[in-house]
Amino acid sequence: MNIIIVGCGKVGGTLAKQLSMEGHDITVMDKDAAKLRAMSSGYDVLALEGDASSYGDLKEAGVETADILIAVTDSDEKNLLCCLIGRRTGNLRAIARVRNPVYNSEVEFFRKGFGLAMVINPEMAAGSEIARAFRFPSAIDIETFAKGNIELLTFHLPEGSKLVGKPLSYIHSKLHTDVLVVTVRRGGQVTIPSGDFVVRAGDVLSIVTGQGKAHEFFSKIGIETNRVKNVMIVGGGKVTYYVAKQLITDGISVKIIEKDKARCEELSDLLPRAEIIHGDGIDEDLLLEEGIEEVEGFTTLTGMDEQNIMIGLFAKSVSRANVKLVTKITKISFTDVVAGLNLGTIVNPKEITADYILQFVRAMQASVGSEMENLYKLPDSNAEVMEFHIGEKCKACNVPLQKLRLKSNILIAKIFRESRLFTPSGSDSMQVGDTVVLVALCEHKITNLDDILES
Repeated sequence: MNIIIVGCGKVGGTLAKQLSMEGHDITVMDKDAAKLRAMSSGYDVLALEGDASSYGDLKEAGVETADILIAVTDSDEKNLLCCLIGRRTGNLRAIARVRNPVYNSEVEFFRKGFGLAMVINPEMAAGSEIARAFRFPSAIDIETFAKGNIELLTFHLPEGSKLVGKPLSYIHSKLHTDVLVVTVRRGGQVTIPSGDFVVRAGDVLSIVTGQGKAHEFFSKIGIETNRVKNVMIVGGGKVTYYVAKQLITDGISVKIIEKDKARCEELSDLLPRAEIIHGDGIDEDLLLEEGIEEVEGFTTLTGMDEQNIMIGLFAKSVSRANVKLVTKITKISFTDVVAGLNLGTIVNPKEITADYILQFVRAMQASVGSEMENLYKLPDSNAEVMEFHIGEKCKACNVPLQKLRLKSNILIAKIFRESRLFTPSGSDSMQVGDTVVLVALCEHKITNLDDILES
């Protein structure tokens, strides 16, 4: 597909790199010539210097014939105007990044009135991810498929769990629970396991199951699943507002520590049910005085990655409870080093934004025969989970799974059919109208359900 990306920041760069690797024709546009030089030298893209709000510049970039226009500049207004010009000029799908909370109530208007395919707010998306983590503290990450009917959870397997030292077939034969382990990460290696795979303490497991079924599974293998009752947040920015608003709605008490007095007053008006503390979150004495040792949930959401890391490590070291820790990291790119610091769930708003947009592009690329509804890259992994709605032209339909010649490292995890969810056996087959969730290593670059078959 022909894709125009306007804005060469972290999100634009991530999208350009990934989409060009997947074989799309990418044009990137920015006013900053230095960013464009770096982009064109590092990736297989066409780089053009221009203004997001200029019809002439967008026309030169090929907006009249493009399939997708992605506007991710630092200006919400320019992103919206860019997409509006694109929609009026060409027959394309337009995606705009919009960060200002003032526009939140107008998202539907932008989508319908401007004809936008997606409007994404990075801070709101990150806030949703963090709030979800506190609702299910045992999980590193949670994602849903099939309109919420299928849940994907990723978690560390602790010492003492009944699952340690057991083959995965134990889950069905002894625990009698409909949970499927789809990937196991051990060290730097990710495996799509078979039933005889024996798990160890410290493994990172990703499971798929029906909505609400995970609690029973975690209980049976000896992992506590109670959601947190209280959360302390350091930093009072936009992400904090979205997190706190969702947590309060869920009945979780929230305490926010923010060093800017004016922002404290704003938060007091915006979040009357939250406790707002004026102070510096890097002050250990203040954190101890405000009860950091006893909180069940703790997240660092300041604007500085270094502070977030240090405060997170301090929280981990002094907490008397089994604290659920979430750390926001925006700029630091030493992924392996950060992952080894035991900072709990790592959230990067820019990566979340790029992942959401990439998911949309991959779904759009899917053919009519088997439409991709959802795509999710497992955290710190080279595996992806995909959701397909099966159409009329799917070659893999109506053939028992055991007779399909599947590529290696592909697992058909769940089938949702007429309100019934099940884990398919070899004798089951996929049918038109089914929603299918499968797991595959990223190397396969699957965009259509028929891509899972050997040629």
